[in-house]
Amino acid sequence: MAGVPVLGSVAGLVEQVRKNRIDLVVVALPWSAEAEITDILERLRVLAVDVRLLPHRLIARTAGLSVDATAGIPLLGVIHHPLAGWRGVLKRSEDLLIGGTALAVLAPVLLLAAAAIKLESPGPVLFRQKRFGFNNEEFEIWKFRTMHTDRGDQSGAQRTVRNDPRVTRVGRFLRRTSIDELPQLFNVLRGDMSIVGPRPHPVAMKAGDVLYHEAVENYACRHRVRPGITGWAQVNGLRGEIDNLHTAARRVEHDLYYVDNWSLGLDAEIMVRTALLLFWDRNAY
Repeated sequence: MAGVPVLGSVAGLVEQVRKNRIDLVVVALPWSAEAEITDILERLRVLAVDVRLLPHRLIARTAGLSVDATAGIPLLGVIHHPLAGWRGVLKRSEDLLIGGTALAVLAPVLLLAAAAIKLESPGPVLFRQKRFGFNNEEFEIWKFRTMHTDRGDQSGAQRTVRNDPRVTRVGRFLRRTSIDELPQLFNVLRGDMSIVGPRPHPVAMKAGDVLYHEAVENYACRHRVRPGITGWAQVNGLRGEIDNLHTAARRVEHDLYYVDNWSLGLDAEIMVRTALLLFWDRNAY
């Protein structure tokens, strides 16, 4: 069959396993064939052999499978909370420790930035905007205002581009040095965000001419953890304007890598690389 020799029927399966000293048997039947599968398992139960079921097509496309018991019933795990249990406690502790320390150390910088914004142009010091957050729920992000009040885009539908005329002189400096992001430390302490995680996008942000969350497959999966001030995508050259679907998909791909591979070590690497980028990042404007 398909170029592979057939050694016999199910009736002779036990004999074949013994004769050829088989270590592993894979039962490649559809899961709907319950009676046939049960018959084969009963035949093989008396032998010292490993038996595996070929997964259903739907399950075969799912990474990170596990088996555990709930109320004594074996269950197949297909989707896992990336920060369950102590992992979540460690992540939140990291956010509170680093976020609180950063606010205390950087308080003079925040005050100077607020004063410069107020002196240059009329309007509020802070910019507030609805963005997608944990569990795909919306939250209000805080940033220093970097645009003229009468030219800003509250929805985020209009992308910020290089040499954007809407950005003030002070705002251009704040954006290039990422000082405009510092008020998000308050979002971290409130529990809306993390220091490190997928960057939160405005609810009306577009990739090309299509809404970001509708354009990229598995986009919402990045919201299984809190969004971050910095992230894996940003330190891998994917910060700034998203003007096409390819770049949008690559950013989401990096975000999902972070969600699936989170560790304190990965967070530390991202924070160190972010600090280095603060001195010069061509994608910050």
